[in-house]
Amino acid sequence: MKPGRTISLPRSVGVLLAKDLLIEWRTRARLNALVFFALATLLLFSFAVGPDTKLLARNAGGYLWLALLFASVLALGESFRVEQENLTLDGLRLAPADARAIFLSKAVGNTLLLVALGALLIPVMVALYGVQVAMGPLPFAITLVLGCMAISAPGTVYSAIASNARARDVLLPLLLFPLIIPALLAAAKATALVLQGDPMEQLGSWYGLLSGFNLIYWGLGFALFPRVIED
Repeated sequence: MKPGRTISLPRSVGVLLAKDLLIEWRTRARLNALVFFALATLLLFSFAVGPDTKLLARNAGGYLWLALLFASVLALGESFRVEQENLTLDGLRLAPADARAIFLSKAVGNTLLLVALGALLIPVMVALYGVQVAMGPLPFAITLVLGCMAISAPGTVYSAIASNARARDVLLPLLLFPLIIPALLAAAKATALVLQGDPMEQLGSWYGLLSGFNLIYWGLGFALFPRVIED
C-alpha cells in the first residue's frame, strides 16, 4: 500500500471482521457465556409455564427471541469493551481506513454471532417446547437472519455510545430495548407463523417490516457511526 492511500471499504471491513472472529475463536469466552445464558433463559421459561405444552408451543417463538435479546446485550456490550480496554479503537480511528468499516465489521460480526446462537437454540427449543417447524428450515433461516440483523445494527451503535459510560451495562439495554420492540415483535410473530403454519399468508408482511427496519437502521448506523466514535 502506498503512503497516504486509503484502504477500500470492503477490504477494511474484511480485515476488521476477520480480526474480531479470530479473537472470538481463540478466546471463546463470550460465546460460551452466551450459550449458557440463552439456554438457561429457555429453561426458565419452560419451568415458569409448567406442564402446559400448548401454551409453550404457542409462545415458543417469543421465548426464543427473548432469549436471543437478553443474550445480545452481553454480546453487544463486550464487542467494544476489548477495544476500549486495549485502546484499539484509537488506533483504528488513526488508520487510513473509512470509520464506517468499524460499524459494518462489528454489526456483521454481531449478526453472525447471534445467528449461530439462534441456530444452536432452535433444536433445544423444539425439544423443550414440543414444537414442529411447519414451514421448513428456509423460512426459519430467513426469519433468524432478519431478526438478528435488526438487533445488531442499532445495538452496535448504542454499544459504541455506552462503551464510554461508567454504567455501560445498564445504559445499553435502556437505549436498545425500546427501539427494537417493533422488530422483536415482527421476528416473534414471523417465527410463530413458521412454526405453526401460515394459512392467511401473513409471513411476507412481517418480513417486509423486518426488512424496512433493517434498511433504516443499517443505513443510519453506516451514516452516523463516524460521528459516534469521534465523540
